[in-house]
Amino acid sequence: MQNYQLLGRSGLRVSPFALGAMTFGTEWGFGVERDVAQSLLDVYLDSGGNFIDTADMYTNGTSEQWLGQMIADAHVRDRVVLASKYSYNAEPGNPNAGGNHRKNLLRALEGSLKRLGTDYIDLYYLHTWDRLTPVDEVMRAMDDAVRAGKIRYVGLSDTPAWYAARAQTLAQWRGFEPVAAMQLEYSLIERNAEHEFADLAVELGMGLVPWSPLASGLLSGKYKPSSSGQFGAGRLQDMAANPAPGFDKLTPRNFAIVAELENVAQQLGQPMAQVALNWLSHRKGVSSVIVGATKPEQLRQTLQSNQFEIPPELVARLDVASAPATAFPYYMFADNHQHRIHGNVPVHSQPAGYAPATKIVTAP
Repeated sequence: MQNYQLLGRSGLRVSPFALGAMTFGTEWGFGVERDVAQSLLDVYLDSGGNFIDTADMYTNGTSEQWLGQMIADAHVRDRVVLASKYSYNAEPGNPNAGGNHRKNLLRALEGSLKRLGTDYIDLYYLHTWDRLTPVDEVMRAMDDAVRAGKIRYVGLSDTPAWYAARAQTLAQWRGFEPVAAMQLEYSLIERNAEHEFADLAVELGMGLVPWSPLASGLLSGKYKPSSSGQFGAGRLQDMAANPAPGFDKLTPRNFAIVAELENVAQQLGQPMAQVALNWLSHRKGVSSVIVGATKPEQLRQTLQSNQFEIPPELVARLDVASAPATAFPYYMFADNHQHRIHGNVPVHSQPAGYAPATKIVTAP
């Protein structure tokens, strides 16, 4: 039986692990051929998974095209929750072919609908903040698309917390479709989302949907410190000389986290990747975790990551080993400072009922 969770404060039920389709296609120099992509989708659907994530620019549009064809062939369009995104520019020299504004949103949405071979997208994300477009323009354009029946739910990805909070507040005040999901990089390696976004998600009803939950493979079990640096080839090594943002992962701090993950995984008798995904899927505000794979068996193992429990003492070890630096103003909110405000009287940090998205169970 598949466990589903509500996406934020919406009534939409999604799998705890979403299938990431960024690797569907080989145009970017990595990824999988179509037959492998088909096998990955089959494994995911056979497991009861229903949440699939892509974007208009993934593998130059191939990801959306393949997904649309495969979903149609499998006759599962109404069963799956299909998510896509817009923001990036595929026409250099044309400034309005990218960005968060209304013109590009509508252009990109029509293109995605055509490639996906569908008349609606279940969850449509702003992919990355463009630092220019007023948030009210984005939310009104998204709401117009919902009212036109072209999208069902609204999402934000890779935006500042203040922007997401303003977007949700505008939606509440003006009756726009609210933001149901917030997609961010989040893993044992990258925990800065916990400074603002975890509380934001719970307070304002946005389900967190982490991407890169294995830190570009660093937490997969391939990079074991006990292997004395004998890791073989991989994307992180290939990009080490000139890493893109988010790919500068091969650092002493990160290897210390991986070492503790390896120790905990050995104590549990579970693969490192599954322990890392299990830890993340139970973090505050998380509704679903995006996972990718290049081999069907790899995906089968990944989808079993919630079939065991990590004891609290081992969770605490992972928490301590991976704790992010507490910059200003966040150190002002720590318990060792807050007692000065509350007069040394213990105060619960959140009222009863203040919890992440409700988990529900339905039939396969």
